[in-house]
Amino acid sequence: MKAIYGYVLVFILAAVPLFEAYGVIPIASLAGLSVIPVMIIGLLGNILTVFLVILFIDHIKNWRKKRKKGEETKESKRSARAEKLWKKYGLPGLAMLGPLLVGSHLTAIASMSFGGNKKRTFAWVSASITIWSIVFTVLLLSGVDLMGLEDRGIINYFQTND
Repeated sequence: MKAIYGYVLVFILAAVPLFEAYGVIPIASLAGLSVIPVMIIGLLGNILTVFLVILFIDHIKNWRKKRKKGEETKESKRSARAEKLWKKYGLPGLAMLGPLLVGSHLTAIASMSFGGNKKRTFAWVSASITIWSIVFTVLLLSGVDLMGLEDRGIINYFQTND
């Protein structure tokens, strides 16, 4: 029963913009959940919310416009970074690097705002999420500690409290 809650938590955290699938999947795997189901569920959570962002992009833009009405709009550092990637590398470059730099959801919004179409944006961002999730999971499970989990005692905690 605890495993089911773990998988539900993986789905929810992967769907949240601040927690990307490529961050949740390795941690859940270290927590003792099976890698393949975690990978599938994490990717589904992250890609589903990116799909919803792309599907409802017009509503999101209108909401942001209403929210910022009357305020001086200053471009955020993340938006500036995304626009720089777009200008230099186009949709493929932004989609592949964006999730690491600004997150997959903001990458999808930025791609649509800069002129990307829905199908290509979804395809590129989904591919990027999948690739980065596989890369980070393989690296972490191979012993590469990219997130400093070992220094924080997280890996040791999961290994000693099975």
